[in-house]
Amino acid sequence: MRVLIVNTSEQAGGAAVAANRLMHALNNYGVKAKMLVRQKSTNEITVVGLQGWWRQRWHFLWERLVVLLHLHGNRQRLFELDIANAGTDITRCEEFQEADIIHLHWINQGMLSLGDIKKILRSGKPVVWTMHDIWPATAICHLTLGCSNFRTGCKNCKYLPGGGGNNDLAARVWKRKQAMLAQGNITFVACSKWLEQEAKSSALLRGQTITSIPNPIDLTVFCPGSREEACQAEGLPSDKNLILFVCQRVTNPHKGMQYLIDACKKLAEEKPEMKENTGVVILGGHADEVADALPFPAYPLGYVSDRQRIVRIYRAASMFVLPSLSENLPNTIMEAMACGVPCLGFRVGGIPEEIDHRKNGYVADYQSVDDLAKGIDWILNEADREALSIEAVKKVRHHYATQQVMVRYIEVYQQALAQKHLKL
Repeated sequence: MRVLIVNTSEQAGGAAVAANRLMHALNNYGVKAKMLVRQKSTNEITVVGLQGWWRQRWHFLWERLVVLLHLHGNRQRLFELDIANAGTDITRCEEFQEADIIHLHWINQGMLSLGDIKKILRSGKPVVWTMHDIWPATAICHLTLGCSNFRTGCKNCKYLPGGGGNNDLAARVWKRKQAMLAQGNITFVACSKWLEQEAKSSALLRGQTITSIPNPIDLTVFCPGSREEACQAEGLPSDKNLILFVCQRVTNPHKGMQYLIDACKKLAEEKPEMKENTGVVILGGHADEVADALPFPAYPLGYVSDRQRIVRIYRAASMFVLPSLSENLPNTIMEAMACGVPCLGFRVGGIPEEIDHRKNGYVADYQSVDDLAKGIDWILNEADREALSIEAVKKVRHHYATQQVMVRYIEVYQQALAQKHLKL
C-alpha cells in the first residue's frame, strides 16, 4: 500500500506535526508513505516539496488578497478564513500517480484549491481527509466560535463586515464545496470525538463517511524525565512551581493567554506567597510581548522548534495550561501529559477527552477566570501531583500511542480501498 500524505507545511503547526508522526509510523510498519508539502524545510527523503517557489507564493498571496478585499481591508481576521481559490494540481505529480491512497491533512493557504480537490476526486483514488479543525465542514472559517450556520448552510457570515448576506462570500464558497464533494466520497477523520460530532451535523458533509482517530504521539521521545536536569539545561529555577504555556504565536487571542494572565493576577492577590514560589514559562513566538503582564516571574523562551528542547521544557514544568477558546485535540496537551505533566484547560472541543477532571489534570469552566485560577491552585497546592503525573502518562499510553493510531488509520485505508473495488 502506498499512501501520499498532503499538508501545507512540513513542520510548522499541529497538523504538520501529526502528519509527520503518522508518516514515520506507517513507514516503520511497512506501509510506503510519502508527504507532499508546499513548505519543505528539511532534507527528509520521504517529504516532497511542490515545485515553483514563486508560483506557490503567488497562490498564497492571491487568496489572502481576495480575503482581505472581502474584509474591507481589515487584517484582524485575515488568517481566520480560507476560501481555497488558488492552489496546485497535484494529480500531475509522480508521487500522486504512484499512490494508492491520497490522505489530505491541512491543505489551506494556497496549497490546494477546491478545483484541485475536485480533480483528486475525479482521479478515482480513495481520499482520506483528516480534519484538524472545522474548515472542511464549513464554508470559510476554521473556528465557528458558537456559530451554527454550517448545520444548515453557511451565509450571513459573522466574520464578514456587516454580517455578509444571503449571497456573501461564505454562501458562494459553500456552493463550490458542495460541487466539489459531488465528485466523489471522502472518508473524513476528525482528531477528536467532539469534532466528529460537529462534522456529522454539517449539512455540507451529509452522506460522507466520518469517523474519529486521535493524533499520534511518539512515546519514545515524549516521556517523563528528570525535572532537575531539565531546569538546569534550560536555565529555569527548579525551586519554583513553573506554569507552562505553549503556543505557536502567544498573542493569538484564541489561545487564551489573557485568561491565564487574569487568573495569575487573581491568585497573586489571594495568595501573595505565590509571587515568590511560582513562575510562568512561555514557549512560542512573541512571548516577550506578554511576559511583563504577569504578576509572577516570567520566563519567555520564544519559538522553539528543536524537539529535544521542547521535551526538556515540558519536563521542567510543574503544570501545563492551555486556556484556548476553541480546540480540536491539541498536541501540546498530549505532549505535556506524555512527559508526566498535569494539564489544565477549558471545557471546550476535545480538551475534556484528553484531560480527565481531577484525575490527570483539571478541566475549567469555559472562559471562567475564577475556575482557571482554582484549577492552577488545585494542581500546584492541593492535589497529589505525583498521582496526577502517573495518570497523565497512563492516559496517553492507552489512547494516543503511535502504534494504536497507525493501526486504526490502516483500517480506514483498507476500507476506502475496498469501497473503490466495489464500485469497479
